[in-house]
Amino acid sequence: MSKNNRFLLVLGCASLSILLSMGIRQGMGLFLEPVTAALELDRETFSLAIAWQQLILALPLFGVLADVLGFRRIALLGGVIYGAGLWLASQSETAWDLYANLGIVVGIGIGLSGMIVVMGAVGQVAPPERRSTAFGIVTVAFSIGMFTMIPLIQFWIERYGWSGALETAGGMVLVISLLALGLPGKTSSGENNSQSKSEPELGLVKTLSGAGTHSGYLLLNLGFFVCGFHVAFIGTHLPAFLQGEGVSASAASWALAMIGLFNIFGSLVFGRLGDSLSKKSLLSFIYALRTVVISLFLLIPLSDITAIAFGAAIGFLWLATVPLTSGIVAQVFGTRYLTTLWAIVFFSHQLGAFLGIWLGGRVYDSTGSYTTIWLAAIALGIVAAVVHLPIREQPWKPAIQEPLTASGK
Repeated sequence: MSKNNRFLLVLGCASLSILLSMGIRQGMGLFLEPVTAALELDRETFSLAIAWQQLILALPLFGVLADVLGFRRIALLGGVIYGAGLWLASQSETAWDLYANLGIVVGIGIGLSGMIVVMGAVGQVAPPERRSTAFGIVTVAFSIGMFTMIPLIQFWIERYGWSGALETAGGMVLVISLLALGLPGKTSSGENNSQSKSEPELGLVKTLSGAGTHSGYLLLNLGFFVCGFHVAFIGTHLPAFLQGEGVSASAASWALAMIGLFNIFGSLVFGRLGDSLSKKSLLSFIYALRTVVISLFLLIPLSDITAIAFGAAIGFLWLATVPLTSGIVAQVFGTRYLTTLWAIVFFSHQLGAFLGIWLGGRVYDSTGSYTTIWLAAIALGIVAAVVHLPIREQPWKPAIQEPLTASGK
């Protein structure tokens, strides 16, 4: 198989896997009200189960396993565990059942088959000049999954109840194990078609050590923490927030779906721009715009129309950060251990996600309002817009090992 055909095969299988894996994951917020009502739980309990799921699915261990054992085996196993976890979650009767099944088991399944693994697989085979665009395409698949799966999950909940909806979703994600067959096996530096000959061959420990003292890499982790806080809080709590403000359940689910639809355009636009413009400057721009959008959302009177409009606006900026952030990691450190390095950054994203989801439920149960969390999201957006500016995007030179804190590309 030619290098180009291999790249297209991996890109296609990775994109379809993400469509299913993360599309269904993004519909978890729709279960908040029916599950808490049926099991007589508070919002913090459900939020904590989803928060643990978000944290577990981003454990850097999954990136290490993919680099060592190969993407194909890891993703195949992930699809099976993901499906089993959703089925087990459908049988939950207590809070501990939710924590164990929807939190831990589903989290492990997504971690083995989700963004960490498939982005690493694509990064290994994508030509350097097309890498940011390729990451953007995978993110678009995420968006298509969100746009298509959220209304479908809502339909399943209305027709089969929350338990039947989880069972149906569990059967669907098993397809991920079949798609895993199109991903690369164990990757060596010789198999890495996108690895530039000028990139030094370094061991994993030395690369991790260099990344740990690279200020640009640390700032990327901080910025992606904010991204996780934003998208996880909004993705989980937006439907309940909107319904609490008088927006119809249908409009609330469509607001969430609009995030997925417009993220298609945002991911394509910023992924393409990242191939020719400064990625860190684009990231600063995205976070600044998020801050503006959230602020306007809180100031404008809520209705079905403004709720859906907010979904469209925030959706354009939703995961446009992913191709740019992962692109900087590959650009600075090369692709040999991209999966592991990306996994660490993604874990930072999910730490933010954990706090966004859990604090959303905690603050609401304590105050009856989400206002404090919305204000925190605005403040964090300002921080993220600023911290990306000092990042330098030149390839890391291990012999120099200078802290890269000066501004400029």
